[in-house]
Amino acid sequence: MTDTIETAEARYVTDSLIAEDIDAYLVQHEHKTMLRFITCGSVDDGKSTLIGRLLYDSKMIFEDQLDALTADSKKVGTQGQEIDFALLVDGLAAEREQGITIDVAYRFFNTEKRKFIVADCPGHEQYTRNMVTGASTADLAVILIDARKGVLVQTRRHSYLCHLIGIKNIVLAVNKMDLVDYDQAVFDGIVKDYAEFARSIGIESFTAMPISGFKGDNITTASANTPWYKGPTLVEHLETVEVLSSVDADKPLRLPVQWVNRPNLDFRGFSGLIATGSVKPGDKIRVLPSGKTSAITRVVTYDGDLDEAVAGQSVTVCFEDEIDCSRGSVISVADNPPQTADQFESTIVWLADEALIPGRAYWLKLGTQQVSATVAEPKYTVNVNTMEHMAAKTLDLNAIGVAELTTDKQVVFEPYADNRTLGGFILIDKMTNATVAAGMLNFSLRRSQNVHWQAVDIDRKQHAGLKNQKPAVLWFTGLSGSGKSTIANMVEKKLHRMNRHTFLLDGDNVRHGLNKDLGFTEADRIENIRRVGEVSKLMTDAGLIVITAFISPFQADREMVRAMLPEGEFIEVFIDTPLKVAEARDVKGLYKKARSGELKNFTGIDSPYEAPRNPEVRIDTTVISPEEAAELIVNTLLGDA
Repeated sequence: MTDTIETAEARYVTDSLIAEDIDAYLVQHEHKTMLRFITCGSVDDGKSTLIGRLLYDSKMIFEDQLDALTADSKKVGTQGQEIDFALLVDGLAAEREQGITIDVAYRFFNTEKRKFIVADCPGHEQYTRNMVTGASTADLAVILIDARKGVLVQTRRHSYLCHLIGIKNIVLAVNKMDLVDYDQAVFDGIVKDYAEFARSIGIESFTAMPISGFKGDNITTASANTPWYKGPTLVEHLETVEVLSSVDADKPLRLPVQWVNRPNLDFRGFSGLIATGSVKPGDKIRVLPSGKTSAITRVVTYDGDLDEAVAGQSVTVCFEDEIDCSRGSVISVADNPPQTADQFESTIVWLADEALIPGRAYWLKLGTQQVSATVAEPKYTVNVNTMEHMAAKTLDLNAIGVAELTTDKQVVFEPYADNRTLGGFILIDKMTNATVAAGMLNFSLRRSQNVHWQAVDIDRKQHAGLKNQKPAVLWFTGLSGSGKSTIANMVEKKLHRMNRHTFLLDGDNVRHGLNKDLGFTEADRIENIRRVGEVSKLMTDAGLIVITAFISPFQADREMVRAMLPEGEFIEVFIDTPLKVAEARDVKGLYKKARSGELKNFTGIDSPYEAPRNPEVRIDTTVISPEEAAELIVNTLLGDA
């Protein structure tokens, strides 16, 4: 690496300490603060070029890389015979071919005063989800504007997302000033336009600067081409702005437990990354959601015990008392703990090609906590161009909406505005394990705090004991015409003759009363199954054996019901009948109507059926009779199979 790189506009010199005392330099380097920032804005605003310039001017390029960059610039660059700095960042073949950024590119560099991780975010609207990923951990955002074009739609979109995600430090970098002859009037006009928009979405302040990523103006040293600009250069600002970890260190302790560290019988500690606050031996702490209290005896790291640890450090802490604490628990100061709740208002950025299905159960990951969650129909979506609130039934790719969210158990949280770790979450599809959304918890719903479980003297165990049976749900699933209702009815008759206490919930019968308000859209089908699941759970609490006969076409929804019940009480019975056979029976004439288009969203025709992967019982109706099937199911239930 060269010690000094000179351009027409900038001369950047490394710290002389590196040559005088390498050990002292390394110690100094080790204790530098880290700033994470992103570059964003519209297409061709020069984000990749700016990062390339920062890497170039901070001497993070080896000579062989520089040679390759020079050769690539001539071959696929966009700057004629001059160096195309964007090629240092745009690594995908598709990015180089199109001259755009598609995926988020992370780069590391450092200066004399600070270390940096920068995320180069794509400008195209279709890659907004990639931009959200990069912004989620950033302390600062550099929003670039092409001086020739001014404030564009993507400028507004990315600014809104940065504000939504909680980035407080925003740099408005008016780029390509060399292409407008460094005209101050152009710069001032863009800053004025952006300031009006920024105020409308709640951005309180930002730092504006005229730059040229390609020429190097105001990147590392003040440019002679902009004598009218008296502010800091970009690097000077990045080196001095307050980082998020220093702000978080002043907040109350929040330590999400990642794992219980038990290397031997003599040591038990709780490991995780301190989200906010600080911790030291002797501190009184509270573990949530259990609420148990204790005191810290040790703060342990790989390099030895610490007198104190602060936000941003990964540590293992030991307690004075043996109290319950496991992965997903949150360690906090005893007198100022976070909240717990299971219903929230949330802001959601949808990241998947498949739209949100209201009522569908997703995995929600919040810090180290993972629970099952459902999202209600959105209250509204936000048009980021006009800030208008628009009515919506669902959320499509890149949509931003506000919706109520319910988890299957209490989670420890704080509003996202106060704590990113305990307020920011992702949603994961239970079937594919794909991340489908990122979100922010705004506040808990009052009804979740006002509704409590009422203690009762006669519990489910006593109800079952009185009936001399183990409660269970026999969940029959299969295509229409597969024989679910017929076999379920036979099973109930057999159990009745054996003096078992049962109740049969049939799909058609339930839709005459409890679910008469529901149709057959995917969302309504999910709600239909959720309600039946809740009713089934109440019936098992009463000690009954519940038999249900529903198509229940979606695996995720059947798993949702399984999760409602104690382990072993949900018995999935797959009535495996081929579509051709089921359609041939067509007792109700439904397939005929579906084929003719009279009946929409019919399972097997224009709506999918997801067969169970590992059902407790599988019945092939092409090889055994309904009577034989009923006998097999009863034997399985009673443990005779």
